[in-house]
Amino acid sequence: TGNVSYDPENHQLMVKIRQQKVDKIADYIPEQKLDNGPAKGKVLVLGWGSTYGAIKTAVQDLLNEGHSVAHTHLRYVRPFPKNLGDILKSYEKVLIPEINDGQLIKIIRDVYFVDAIGYNKIMGIPITKTELVEEIRKYL
Repeated sequence: TGNVSYDPENHQLMVKIRQQKVDKIADYIPEQKLDNGPAKGKVLVLGWGSTYGAIKTAVQDLLNEGHSVAHTHLRYVRPFPKNLGDILKSYEKVLIPEINDGQLIKIIRDVYFVDAIGYNKIMGIPITKTELVEEIRKYL
């Protein structure tokens, strides 16, 4: 009707309908792919946003040394790609480097019940390849 309804039951119904619409978006999101590394292994480095370059080069250096490490970088968040949970469970450890206080790791832990490890840097400067290599080595 176009009129605002303040009815509690209607409000609850509308919230659920909106959530269903958001959830259906996942049907149109491409599957998550690994950027580098084996499909199963010791450590998966899960990134998003501006951490891409440091993660890519750190993981490549460790792969060149023969370590079991992989990298996947999220391009879609909320909803996540449907296969993300399967990818996360294919590794012994999941490391999530973030240039913030750990927003992504909190969501990943909540949605997938994965005991992910955070590496957070909130100094206003990017994460470097060198520091990431050191951090990843702790879990290999």
